[in-house]
Amino acid sequence: MELLVVGSIGLDYVETPFGKVENALGGAASYIALSASYFSKSVGVVAVIGDDFPKEHLKMLEDHNVDIDNIEVVIGGKTFRWGGRYHYDLNVRDTLYTDLNVFENFNPVIPEHYKKNSFVILGNILPSLQLKVLDQLEENNFVVCDTMNLWIETTLDDLKKVIKRTNVLIINDSEARLLSKEANLIKAARIIREMGPEYLIIKKGEHGALLFNNGSIFSAPAYPLESIFDPTGAGDTFLGGFTGYLHKTNDTSFENMKRAVIYGSAMASFCVEQFSTKGLENLDKLQIYDRFMEFKELSRFEDE
Repeated sequence: MELLVVGSIGLDYVETPFGKVENALGGAASYIALSASYFSKSVGVVAVIGDDFPKEHLKMLEDHNVDIDNIEVVIGGKTFRWGGRYHYDLNVRDTLYTDLNVFENFNPVIPEHYKKNSFVILGNILPSLQLKVLDQLEENNFVVCDTMNLWIETTLDDLKKVIKRTNVLIINDSEARLLSKEANLIKAARIIREMGPEYLIIKKGEHGALLFNNGSIFSAPAYPLESIFDPTGAGDTFLGGFTGYLHKTNDTSFENMKRAVIYGSAMASFCVEQFSTKGLENLDKLQIYDRFMEFKELSRFEDE
């Protein structure tokens, strides 16, 4: 089976209490694909950039076995740009600007060899664009979808159509409450799963993540990091590691889904240790496995 990522690629300005970066690699598809590449031999990306996009970023992705052939380059166009400033509480940030540029007219076209028998990751883009992708898929695909509060508030009808056709929906706790109109996360999860997704993952930031399926619940711990420099892209990195592991094992059972959640969490913990994608660019499989085992140890205990 193939692995395809559809989403944004951009250039970020990020400022935190620990420093700042300009023109750094950003966008959901960048983090997702890079994270997934540690599990999958080849990761395809459908995205759009301007001709101002630095070639070294594309080379870095290629070096990680990311197929960039379907990243459209608009000649004379400018790449999507986002700027943000984080507070000392890194869960709080101010968006300084969002310049869609060429991303405003993004029209995802799915190559033939990804339309069947593929794991498809729908990054956090307009639900109408996610629907365009789903309408091009043909059969036997496993779809993992991300969304955000803006789409819940402004394009709920389209979003519900996407969710109904999704195998795994991944959202954070505030989005789950907004989507379900329910404060209790267990009740919220039941309401959201009734909308269609086979599996639901609710991310709780520094408090871990919850996995739901047919009455079964798995609670994954958070990794206790001493140094968090930049939380940008952590959720997308989780999404890439999670789906990359599922793709590698070709096993979407609940038991394997648990392991995928831990691998996704492990990848996200590497991401936040440096700015932009730097924490993901030079990992090796032993580092990832060691952190996976550390995550397992966090939730293990002996029953006397």
